[in-house]
Amino acid sequence: MFKSYRKVISTVAVVALASVSAMAASDASRTYANGKKVIDGGMAYPVKNGKTSEYYVNTPKAAKDVKFGRPATANEMKAWDIDVMYDGTGLPEGQGSVEEGDELYEAKCAACHFDFGAGGAGYPALQHGNAYEIHETLKLQRLNPDDDGPKRDFGSYWPYASTLFWYIQTGMPHPAPMSLSSSETYALVAYILSINEIQIDGEDLDDDFVLSKENFLKIQMPNKDGFVPAIEGKNGLENVRKFYDDAKNFGGNKVRCMKDCFDGEPKVARIVGAGISVFNPPLSSKKEKPAKKEDASGANASKSTYEESCAVCHATDAMGAPAVGDKKAWAATLKKGIDKVYHNAIHGINGMPPKGGTSLDDAAVKAVVDYMVSQSK
Repeated sequence: MFKSYRKVISTVAVVALASVSAMAASDASRTYANGKKVIDGGMAYPVKNGKTSEYYVNTPKAAKDVKFGRPATANEMKAWDIDVMYDGTGLPEGQGSVEEGDELYEAKCAACHFDFGAGGAGYPALQHGNAYEIHETLKLQRLNPDDDGPKRDFGSYWPYASTLFWYIQTGMPHPAPMSLSSSETYALVAYILSINEIQIDGEDLDDDFVLSKENFLKIQMPNKDGFVPAIEGKNGLENVRKFYDDAKNFGGNKVRCMKDCFDGEPKVARIVGAGISVFNPPLSSKKEKPAKKEDASGANASKSTYEESCAVCHATDAMGAPAVGDKKAWAATLKKGIDKVYHNAIHGINGMPPKGGTSLDDAAVKAVVDYMVSQSK
């Protein structure tokens, strides 16, 4: 939970509880699992009859009753154990510079995240400027229509750079996850830190800065202390349990119930806004869609569909798809005939989903393919 919003969460609740149920009084008499309370649904609940609510507690005895499967081997566990923790656990050997990361970003990331991580076309921005300055916007609240709100991105919001390393190495680039080497991942993290203007040891990261396992933990993100409860260290789980055991920490009422949880009438906060008539000129209340423009050739429609749905991968060859305008790439693609190209476009191939992830009918997909081919001769 992010600190700056804790007070807001507790003060803008739609329903204010007038009293609490007597159920809370019986909590103290219930049996706890291993002497500990169980966190369930954002609250620390005791165990009763082997359950915290509708769910059974996973106990050592229950595990012994399992009669299927087998224990994972050491190599199987090692293959899955690839996460990188805030304290550096899991960081591999390797190194990469900001300059190397810049080149990799242009080749493998810019097609989706755009130049300098600006974001667009449905893909998130990786920066909005100086991370330390943008971090201050997290305190903003939209109390009025024109108010600026918080800007959340890697630099301003994420508490640890280790999460970025882990995410890039296991999930990026989108068409080919886990294809990057450890050194390439270090380079990309270094570059993304640099465009967020994050400093290490008080110094800006120039093109020659090299990030590695040895200096990774020197990265201090602006929002490192922006979340509660504290989960770090050997007492992390106990800190979480204690936090959720006190509902005042997050605006709750510590009543475990799903109905009839309060007496009296609820106080409902309604959204009050100006009607459309106060605007000059008044906003239109018509619900009709604008009429479609006639296009005998269909070329404009295909071009528009390409730009909206296909250009993210076909504008360049960074995603592994033949780039529109690249004659050689399309000549190679067309060697097996246009019918094969239609088939691949409709049914999907490699990293491209069927119909590029659109809901177009087959005829429209073929028309877009014809448009891309026509622009690549």
